[in-house]
Amino acid sequence: MALSLEEIRRNCARARERMAQARAQHWAFGAFNLDDEATLKAVCQAAVKKQAPVLVELSQGEVDDIGLSNVRDMVDNFKIQYGVEIYTNLDHSPSVEDAKKGIDAGFEFIHIDVSQANHDATDEDIIAATKEVVAYAKFTGAMVESEPHYFGGSSNLHTEKIDYEAIKKTFSTPDGARHFVEATDIDTFAAAIGNLHGKYPVPKKLDLDLLGQIRAAIDCNISLHGGSGTPGHYFVSAVQIGITKININSDMRVAYRETLEKVLREHPEEYSVAKLISKEVIAAVQKVVEQKIDDFNSAGRAVA
Repeated sequence: MALSLEEIRRNCARARERMAQARAQHWAFGAFNLDDEATLKAVCQAAVKKQAPVLVELSQGEVDDIGLSNVRDMVDNFKIQYGVEIYTNLDHSPSVEDAKKGIDAGFEFIHIDVSQANHDATDEDIIAATKEVVAYAKFTGAMVESEPHYFGGSSNLHTEKIDYEAIKKTFSTPDGARHFVEATDIDTFAAAIGNLHGKYPVPKKLDLDLLGQIRAAIDCNISLHGGSGTPGHYFVSAVQIGITKININSDMRVAYRETLEKVLREHPEEYSVAKLISKEVIAAVQKVVEQKIDDFNSAGRAVA
């Protein structure tokens, strides 16, 4: 059942308030990708066990597969069933129109990322699109996230090593972040400090000194994309510096697939894959989520 406008605005106001609390109290929301009902169940069960507030998010691929309204309904149903504090984030919206659809569907968090769809987008293009989404989001109070740069990688298991000299060229700068935030009035700035999408054969390294400089330069929330494959101590430090949202996808997908392959090998006689997923796969993904919640200092932070 669709939420009323009053309910959407109430949820968005609460999400905004909670992000402010996360910053003041030095913890971060885990934003966990939702691929199917099993991953949503894993996130909810982890949130219950850890008593943590969480975000579930989906990008355009999942939107095309599942549908915005279906996700909104499924999350709301699980919210009641599990009694969890949970919010929805539309991640990497490739256009203004797609971002507006997420706002209309009642998502509390919206990420507009035209550079992801068009790597050649100019600064002017990105700023103009972001400003349009920010203005539209005022109708519900949804929080808008963006960045003036393209994030490398993909939500997959990579075999190549990380070329840090190459990705350093795309790092955020304090002055660039300040200019972008002032030009767009966004709620959340997606920082690039060594984080990139996907999971690699070597651990990622975050420039925490740069993060501190960016934190001092802007007065909005800061998020980290591409959190998978990052040693936990970086998250612990980043949260203390002032990160309030961290995106996790590939770590969950790797746990899902590797566990599913294992149980399929072990049970060749079973053709009800859903039973195997319920038996072991959900638990494996839940374990990943629980570890991130601990790293993000959000355990015990949920409110009724």
